[in-house]
Amino acid sequence: MKEEIVSEVVQQMLPFLDNFGVKKLQEVLEHTLFYYEVTASEIEQEDDSESLIKAFLSAKRIEGCSEKTLKYYQTTIDAMRSGIRKSLRRITTEDLRNYLTTYQERKNLSRVTVDNVRRILSSLFAWLEDEDYILKSPVRRIHKVKTATSIKETYTDESLELMRDGCTELRDLAMIDMLASTGMRVGEMVLLNREDINFTDRECVVFGKGDKERVVYFDARTKIHLQNYLESRSDSCPALFVSLRAPHERLNIGGVEVRLRELGQKLGIQKVHPHKFRRTLATMAIDKGMPIEQLQRLLGHSKIDTTLQYAMVKQSNVKLAHKKYIG
Repeated sequence: MKEEIVSEVVQQMLPFLDNFGVKKLQEVLEHTLFYYEVTASEIEQEDDSESLIKAFLSAKRIEGCSEKTLKYYQTTIDAMRSGIRKSLRRITTEDLRNYLTTYQERKNLSRVTVDNVRRILSSLFAWLEDEDYILKSPVRRIHKVKTATSIKETYTDESLELMRDGCTELRDLAMIDMLASTGMRVGEMVLLNREDINFTDRECVVFGKGDKERVVYFDARTKIHLQNYLESRSDSCPALFVSLRAPHERLNIGGVEVRLRELGQKLGIQKVHPHKFRRTLATMAIDKGMPIEQLQRLLGHSKIDTTLQYAMVKQSNVKLAHKKYIG
């Protein structure tokens, strides 16, 4: 209770004191209250957590976060508030540690998921600190959750050729080549229109996460298959990829995922998923010596660490590199 009082008084005085004054006030309050027993009264200060969360989400929206991301933020924060049941201004590091531990055990969550929760809460409380709503973020002393590094699977050259040969529709063949040669996200692909494709330069502009615009490129095989597919269509839908049946509406992410999964099951290929094409391209590019900074730009990553997580260097090439540079 003493910690809460000290924190509350300091928060109220923040607009009137510099950093030295804030630190000194905190020291004086802690020393003064040391010998006193403090109990809570029945009158509670009005909880402004809802308005603070709303302001935080508005700030994130202005920064360019998608509605999907904002919804994930809201759900994560609401779950935390239900678990701790305290005003945001009064939440401590110990509260959050206990919450994360209990939440992980109750939901049987992976370390990666728990760290995602930690990152969102860190973003919230860091914003509250930056905006002078709280003195210091209680997440500061909760470090990144250590996770095991796993090598994620990519498609082999044989698997890619099997999928191409197994396509019975021109659309599916063009779709597979588009994912494989550009490395674009499936969400980016389904938003493309016919007029977005520059066949002369074999490129197109996509809008990635946060509505960030970037150029991606496709190879000659993809160009031919795309042209064949578009020439075979008789509909007037502007979308690049549409459903096979009338009224031939724009294909959505779920439609692509289902189609690829069915193709994989038919051909006996394990775990066929659109995102796996992106990871395969990244791995192949790194394997062939593409500079990581250029791959980062191609994939549309804001941080190079994200790009490195996609790239898995083949062990056989590590051995050859060792022989070339060291052995």
